Amino acid sequence: MTSSASLLAKCVSSGAVSQEELESANSSQSSVFSFQLHEAEQRIKMHKELEQLQLELELLTADKQNADATHVFYLAARLQALQMFCTHLQDVLKDHKLLAQQLSRPLGGANLPVPAHLRRFVVQVVQMATDFVETWDKKRSAISRCAGAAANLDQLEEALADRLLRWKDA
Repeated sequence: MTSSASLLAKCVSSGAVSQEELESANSSQSSVFSFQLHEAEQRIKMHKELEQLQLELELLTADKQNADATHVFYLAARLQALQMFCTHLQDVLKDHKLLAQQLSRPLGGANLPVPAHLRRFVVQVVQMATDFVETWDKKRSAISRCAGAAANLDQLEEALADRLLRWKDA
């Protein structure tokens, strides 16, 4: 009896392997020694396939979350809006000289048409504006005079104090 045969006999006697499993392994041309090993190999393959599917699922969910930023449908709409804005800016740059001339022209010299029924109100508004400017100018000058008056009052008090001291001494 060979050493391998004695080992197999010990495995059968201990119950680790049955005689039928040994005979089926010997008769079939499969590379699997026992049914338990075959089941273990199948579980490992299924586990690897499950991990692969989970990885693919994670990639698909990441693609779905980022679809608004990377999908062609959304990018096309954004690109079209950007192109419209760029063409508008190019048109503005073409008309730059005309716009500059229009903005540099004073509006005071332009005659604005006023409907006849509103002319009375326009005259009143112009009168109110001139009154406001005059009143504002008067108040501004009065305030500046008050600031100057405080300084003048201080000088007058000092001069009066000096005169009183001189009068007492004399």
